[in-house]
Amino acid sequence: MNISKTDLDALNATIKITLDRSDYETKVKTVLNDYRKNANIPGFRKGNVPMGMIKKQYEKAVIADEVNKLLRENLEKYIREENLDLLGNPLPKASEEELDWFAEKMNFEFELGLAPQFDVQLDQLKKVVRYEIEPDSKMVNEQLDYIRKQYGKLVSHPHPEKDFEITAQFRNEALEIEKITTFKLEDLKSKNAIASLKTETTNSVLVFPVKGLFKEDQMLKSALSLNEEQFKALNATSITIEIKEINERVLAELNQDLFDKLYPKGTVTNEKQLKEKIQESLKKQFEPQADQKLLNDITEFLVEKTKFKLPEDFLKRWMQTSGKEELSAEEASEEYVKSEKGIRYQLIEGKIITDNKLDITFEELKSFAGSLVANQMMQYGQQPDEKQIEGIVSNILRNQDETRRISEQLMSNKLLTFFKENAPLKQKKVGFDAFVKEAYGKA
Repeated sequence: MNISKTDLDALNATIKITLDRSDYETKVKTVLNDYRKNANIPGFRKGNVPMGMIKKQYEKAVIADEVNKLLRENLEKYIREENLDLLGNPLPKASEEELDWFAEKMNFEFELGLAPQFDVQLDQLKKVVRYEIEPDSKMVNEQLDYIRKQYGKLVSHPHPEKDFEITAQFRNEALEIEKITTFKLEDLKSKNAIASLKTETTNSVLVFPVKGLFKEDQMLKSALSLNEEQFKALNATSITIEIKEINERVLAELNQDLFDKLYPKGTVTNEKQLKEKIQESLKKQFEPQADQKLLNDITEFLVEKTKFKLPEDFLKRWMQTSGKEELSAEEASEEYVKSEKGIRYQLIEGKIITDNKLDITFEELKSFAGSLVANQMMQYGQQPDEKQIEGIVSNILRNQDETRRISEQLMSNKLLTFFKENAPLKQKKVGFDAFVKEAYGKA
């Protein structure tokens, strides 16, 4: 057997493998002998079928099978030993002559697409903005009001007034609607409905036209879990409202008792410190959005600014046969256009990982998976111990799809940390609304 590589250019090469009959002849004889021992052919006792008959029926297929195994094993070994960095997989090169499976020598050629050589310049990232979202006083005050409502108390009243919460059952028998929801007088648009409700008490039953009842149609759709078609049908008729409760939500007082319910005892002693804690908490909530924006921007920037060529023609030919269904040349070209940016970023990401030794160890993967499991369990009010987490992680990492998903998530985190620590990013503090407008072009 002889294997040789010919470089066509920096991105394309061919590998030629010459096989001698002696490379596979012994294996072929062994397989044919096994066939002979087990063959059941009418007129012959088992194990006594003439070898000539076995060869006539099976030899060509056995040679083809053994040759293909030999080619695959030695091609993979050669690529590994020569440390070739490939894009896609080797493609068998079509021969103009029909292959003679009984020849003393056989020649096979494979096309290779080689990964380009390039450098990633991190100093290019000085134009990329790293946003730090600062919650404004309005947002902090809204969150403070929410907390005070959450820890406040409900005081029952005989009649609805401004800001009171009215819990009622909404019914429409014809459309089979029956649902309890809570609303306020301020949510209503109909002056007649507002005036009527002000004089009513619990257990009162009222009927109103749906059209124009609420200021926002979406509120009623959402409260009653209606789709657009159901809402249109309801909007043309009326709704029965039976009042179940009328409550005033009295806000919790800003005192030490509330502070100690929210945070470890004594760590917050006044309203200013509470607002600082709320602001800090909101900042942490916004971090994932800012981080995702940063990673997206870095990806786009590096793909645009890191210049290198790809073995385009090879990749298009490879795409024709690499999927579940074979593509035409035109379809493969379209697929290449859609995939090119992804291919480029995979190469750039791989280069950064290799050059900066960011590869994931199994211990890192286990630890990261464990933290994900622990956080999820705590969200459901569970306090897992180490042994529980270890067992769950062990099960998760037996699943290849889950292992890949978690590995990708961990690598994203490692890359994000790397960019934050090593790239000359432009830092910018903004409010949440400004971030949404700047980052996504939405007000």
